Amino acid sequence: MAQRPPRLAKPTLDKDLEKLSSVEDAARQMSRGLAAPGAALLFIILVCVLAAAYVTGKPGAFIVIAASAVAAYMAMNIGANDVTNNIGAAVGARAMTMAFGLGLAAVFEVAGAVIAGGGVANTIANGIVRSGMITNPDLFIWAMLAALLSAALLINIATWLGLPISTTHSIVGSVMGAGIAAAGLAAVDWETIAGITASWVLSPILGAIIAAAFLFVVKETMIYRQDKIGAAKTWVPVLIGVMAGAFAGYLCLIGFSQMLDGPSIAATIVALTLGTAVWRLMIPVIAKQANGLENRNQSLRKLFRWPLVMSAALLSFAHGANDVSNAIGPLAAIASAAQHGTLKGASISMWELVIGGLGISIGLLLYGPKLVRLVGSEITKLNPMRAFCVSLSTALTVLVASWIGMPVSSTHIAVGSVFGVGLFREWYTRHSRRRFEYMQVRAGKRLDTNEPFERNDDELKRRHLVRRSHLLSILAAWMVTLPASAALAALIATVMFALFV
Repeated sequence: MAQRPPRLAKPTLDKDLEKLSSVEDAARQMSRGLAAPGAALLFIILVCVLAAAYVTGKPGAFIVIAASAVAAYMAMNIGANDVTNNIGAAVGARAMTMAFGLGLAAVFEVAGAVIAGGGVANTIANGIVRSGMITNPDLFIWAMLAALLSAALLINIATWLGLPISTTHSIVGSVMGAGIAAAGLAAVDWETIAGITASWVLSPILGAIIAAAFLFVVKETMIYRQDKIGAAKTWVPVLIGVMAGAFAGYLCLIGFSQMLDGPSIAATIVALTLGTAVWRLMIPVIAKQANGLENRNQSLRKLFRWPLVMSAALLSFAHGANDVSNAIGPLAAIASAAQHGTLKGASISMWELVIGGLGISIGLLLYGPKLVRLVGSEITKLNPMRAFCVSLSTALTVLVASWIGMPVSSTHIAVGSVFGVGLFREWYTRHSRRRFEYMQVRAGKRLDTNEPFERNDDELKRRHLVRRSHLLSILAAWMVTLPASAALAALIATVMFALFV
C-alpha cells in the first residue's frame, strides 16, 4: 500500500485567512464609498477655517461662517450637476478622457470664478426680491441662508437621481420661496420670474435648433461628400471661426461683464472681428493637419478633436464666471447684512469667489462623472463632430439670449442641444436625399437622380437614436425645479424664522 504524501496545507488556517481577506475587501469597498463624502466634509471644514480668518472679530461672524459652509456645499453641488454641460459632449465623443476632462474643467472653473465672477455674483440676491420688502436684517439673513440650503439640497437630490437640472433656476426658486415666507407674495419680482419661466421653453428649443442646423451643415458639406478631406479644408476653419467668435462674444457678455461696461454691440463687434481672424488663421493649419489623412469620416473626427477640447475649456471658464453667483450671491448678501446692515448692493470679496470656484471644481471631481456619462453617452451617441455642434450651439444660444436680454440656463441649452443632435439624426437618416445618393454610390449602384428613395420605413421608424426615457424624465425635472425649490425654501425659512428671529 502506497504511503500517502504529507499534507502541507493547513485547512483551518487557510479558511481563516480567506475570511480575513473577504473582510478586508469589504472594508476597502466601504472606504471607497466614504472617500468622496469625507473629502467634501474636509473641504467644508477648511472653508469654515478660511471664513473665520476673514470675519472673526467682526459683527455676525458666526452666521457668516455658517453661511460659508452652506455656500461651499452649494458650490460642490453645482460642480457635480452643472459642469457636465461643458465636458459631457467632449468626453462622450471620446475627444478626451474622463480624467482629463474633469481636470480641465476644474482648472478653468476656478479661473473663471476668480478672474471674472465678481460682476455676475451681485444679481441673485438683488433681482428676485423687491427692494424694500424685507427691511429687517436678521430676517433677510435667515431668508438667504434658507434659500442657499434649499437649492443645495435640491441639486444634491437631482444629482443622486441622475437628472441634470438648472442650478440657476434652483437658487432663483429658493430665493423666491424664502422671500415669500419672509414678506408674502408681494415681495417677489414676478416679471423676473416670468422671464425665467419663458426661458424654460425657449432656451432648450433654441439650442436644439442651432445644434441641428450646424450638424446639417457638417453632414451636407463634409460627411456625405466624395472628397471629404477637400471639403474639410474649406469648412472646418469656418466652423472654428464661428466657435471663436461665439466664445469671444459669450465671454464679453457673461464672463467679463464687470470689466466691459459697453453695450452689447461692442461684444458683437469683438465676436465678428475675432471670429474672422481665427477663420483666416486656421485655413493653413487645417490644411496642414489634413495632409495625409484618409478620405473617411474617422479622419474628419481627428480634425474636430482639438477644437472640441478648446470649446470645453472656454465653456468651463465662462460657466465658472457666471454660475459661481448661484453659490456666492446669497453668501455675499448675508455677509453684507450681518457686518454692515446693508440689504442691497453687496460687494463680492476674493475669498468668497475662491470658495465658489474651488467648491465647483471639487464637486465636479468627486461627483461629476455620473452626469458626464449621462449627457455625453446615454442620451444619444456622440462623435467629435456632433459634440462640436453641441458646444457651439451652447455658446451661440447663450450669446444670442444675452444679447436680447433673455435669462437662460446653460444646462437647458446644452442638454437641449444633445437632444437636438440626436433627433435631427433620426430625421436626416429618413429624409436626406444626399445621404441616399451617397450610400448608393458607396454600394456600387448606378446613381439615378430620378430614382425614388428605397427605404424600409418601418425599420427606420423603429431605429431611435435618442433615449426617450431620458427626454421625459429630464423634462419633468426641469418643470418642477423652480416650484420645488421655492416650496422647500419656504418651509426651511419658516422653521428658521420660528427658531432664530
